[in-house]
Amino acid sequence: MLHLDISGCLAKLLTPTHGIPDQELTALRTAMRRYVADWLQERRDGGHGWAMTPYHKRVAADVQAVAARAKQENIQTVLWIGIGGSGLGPRVLQEALERPDTPQLIVIDTMDPTVLGMYLDTIDWRHALIVVVSKSGNTLETMSAFFLFWEKLRGAVKNGQERVVAITDPSDGPLQRIATDEGFTTLSIPPDVGGRYSIFTPVGLLPVALLGGDVEAFLRGAKEMDELCQETVLEQNPAALLAAVQFLLDTKRDYPIRVIMPYTQRLASIARWNQQLIAESLGKNELRNPVPLAAIGTQDQHSLLQQWMAGPRTQWHLFIRELEKPRLLVPERLPPPFAHLAGKSFGQLLDACYEGTSRALLGVKRPTATIALTRLDEYHLGQLFFCLLAEVAFLGKLYRIDPYGQPAVEIGKTITHEILSRGRMS
Repeated sequence: MLHLDISGCLAKLLTPTHGIPDQELTALRTAMRRYVADWLQERRDGGHGWAMTPYHKRVAADVQAVAARAKQENIQTVLWIGIGGSGLGPRVLQEALERPDTPQLIVIDTMDPTVLGMYLDTIDWRHALIVVVSKSGNTLETMSAFFLFWEKLRGAVKNGQERVVAITDPSDGPLQRIATDEGFTTLSIPPDVGGRYSIFTPVGLLPVALLGGDVEAFLRGAKEMDELCQETVLEQNPAALLAAVQFLLDTKRDYPIRVIMPYTQRLASIARWNQQLIAESLGKNELRNPVPLAAIGTQDQHSLLQQWMAGPRTQWHLFIRELEKPRLLVPERLPPPFAHLAGKSFGQLLDACYEGTSRALLGVKRPTATIALTRLDEYHLGQLFFCLLAEVAFLGKLYRIDPYGQPAVEIGKTITHEILSRGRMS
């Protein structure tokens, strides 16, 4: 089960100057109770469409059918083409669930010609499946890479259209029209669900299924977290509690930067996924909104901890860790300087690094919170994704920012389109 520990953000450990006093949390309880009730009513009225996606039973059946066909056809490589929410969520699932006995899932979220050329020449196209993901159907990075790889695939196998799955808007858009004309298998992103909120649509469910994961456990974790997120008692609602901590640390203690730091390599991309979710949902106010920063333990202890410990007090840390880890031991026979490591598990070493970093930060009165997952499996991933999505819905209410849409991003897309429409460029 997911557990949120906010004790490292409270005044009783940090002093009232640097931490959150009980009275500030108490003052927010009534508002959060109202915000949870508003969120539930808005869902009943058809809002927050992403929150209902774990309950769409037909979608789970559809993705499992695609995965079964891929297994039957001996697919060894899945080329997943998508960017932003269409690529980061699948990358999280790939890092967590891919094993030597599963297909290799390669996420293409770049237009770097060196990288694209490498995959073009090294993939065994006889045993490859392309999944192209774009809700609008005209995402520049996604569609240009897709056309490159689609040309290669249809030249390598007969009936290449049977090796393409398009995930897009159910009724409109260039990709939907191309899929219809070419005869690709299609899966839909609901019209009221944005890309960064799409992890419980085929965008997230298909990677789980293709990697041989338990789709139902993934959805069950989300639904059980949804029940917790409907609690009106703050301490019983992890998403609301995390949102309250984020809001108070930013607005009352001037910690605008949220460092999202998993202590497991298999969750490295959850930090970047959450970074996009917060930045694109809430980065709409020049005066106040959270500023997310992705990090990873233990690597960033060696690159950023000095800044975090002794630099300006502008950031707080959200650690994410798994409690049960594979058992791998350090050898018993070691040179004397390393005798203290002999026979210990690498899980113990990782836990010690987490404890060392969190306690060091607390020692200099820097706030930390920790999300702990019992184990890194489909059920707990479903819980984690839903909790972080619900938190952003509550943060939107606290900051009075609409968490949907990304109008500033569209400006850059429009300029890029104008540049590329001027004619052939060298």
